Formats: sequence, structure tokens, C-alpha cells
Amino acid sequence: MNDQKVDSQTALNTLLIVATLIAAVTFQAVVNPPGGVWQEDSDDRNQTAGSAVYSAHKDAFFAFLSFNTLAFSASLLILIHLTTEFSYRLEVWAATSSMFATYVCSVFAIAPSESIKNSVYLLIIAAAPFLIRPLILIYQAFFSTDDK
Repeated sequence: MNDQKVDSQTALNTLLIVATLIAAVTFQAVVNPPGGVWQEDSDDRNQTAGSAVYSAHKDAFFAFLSFNTLAFSASLLILIHLTTEFSYRLEVWAATSSMFATYVCSVFAIAPSESIKNSVYLLIIAAAPFLIRPLILIYQAFFSTDDK
């Protein structure tokens, strides 16, 4: 790798692309979960049409949803932050909010009803990037060792 500094515009553009790709991949993972979704109801197998096949493995499915939600939420935070200076920032906010609402609806659609009780934990995980970032900024503001 070459030792030249990357200019800030190139770095911002790269970060915007990476955050967009992460948002797209994590959104797609919820819309089309690993293993797909059940196509029909079955009482003997305790399956509901539209719920994720992978949800039969409760702990693994919750881990998948948790990490996927964290990545999705963090990527949306980056997208919102990087587009605050855009002239269409309100439209970006509306689209991002709608995408997040659709993500949540998809989680409720693919998760079996007994795992909905974990939704509080998923909401906390989704809020984590939005809560941690201001804490980091506050810490940097008050405890920065730079003499500016």
C-alpha cells in the first residue's frame, strides 16, 4: 500500500459506498433469511408460512438477527451522518427511516411469534450505535488530550 494520504473527499465517498453496501446486504439478509422461509403452515412441525426456516435454531437465529441488526443500524447511522450536508437531506432521512421501518417489519414477519419476546433486545441493539456515538463525542470533547 502506498504511503500517500487519501484526500478527505475520497475517504468520505468510500465510506458512503461501504455503508450503503452494508445496509443493502443486511437488509437483504432479513428480507431473504438464511435457509429461506417456510412456504406453508404445518402444525406437526410447528412452522408458520413466511417465518424463517433458520428460526428453528433459536440461539443461532437470535445471534444472526442481533449482529445483522447491529450492522444495519450502524450503517444507517453512517449514511445519515455523511448526508447531513446534502441538499436533499430530508429526503434521505425519510428514505432511511422508511427503510428502517421496513427492516423492523421484515424481522417481525420472519421471526416466529415465540421469539418476538426478544424484540426488546433487538431494539436495544438497533439503538446502540445511535446511543454510543454521542457518548464517544462527549468523551472526546471533555477528555481530549489535544491542545487546540
